[in-house]
Amino acid sequence: MGKKPEDVRFAKFGTVSFTKTTRVNDFIDYLEDGKVMYTHCKKCGADFFPPRADCEGCLSSDMEWREVSGTGKLVSYSQLKYAPVGFDGDLPYSIALLDYGDYQVFGRLDSSLGPADVEVGMEMTTVANKLADGQINYVFKKA
Repeated sequence: MGKKPEDVRFAKFGTVSFTKTTRVNDFIDYLEDGKVMYTHCKKCGADFFPPRADCEGCLSSDMEWREVSGTGKLVSYSQLKYAPVGFDGDLPYSIALLDYGDYQVFGRLDSSLGPADVEVGMEMTTVANKLADGQINYVFKKA
C-alpha cells in the first residue's frame, strides 16, 4: 500500500509560512475562493479564529466551517517598525484586532490604509488577499 501524499496547502499562507501541514488546511482552499473562514464547534457552540480542528473547551472534533462576514469593529491596532525574521521586507505594516461579536479576528490592516485612515471603533471587513509572490492571506479594509 502506497504512502499518502503530504498535504502541504498551508505553505501558501502568509508572507512567510512556518507551517506547511495542519489539520485546518481547508482554510487555504477557502482563501483561494475569496472566503475567510472560522471554525464552530457543533457540540458546545464555541467559535475559533484562527480556525481549529478541535474545540479547546469540550475537546470535540465535530467542527464546521463558517464564513467571516459582515463588519467587525476595530478593537486595537499597532504599526510595526520591527518584525520577525522573514517579515522585515513588509515594514512598516499594521496589525489589528476586529471584534465580530461572537468571535474576534487578528490580522493585518490593508497596506493602503495609513495611520490617519484608522480609528478604534471603526467598522471594517475581513477579505482574502493574494500577494504578489502567489502567497495568500487576509487583510482588514474599511467597511
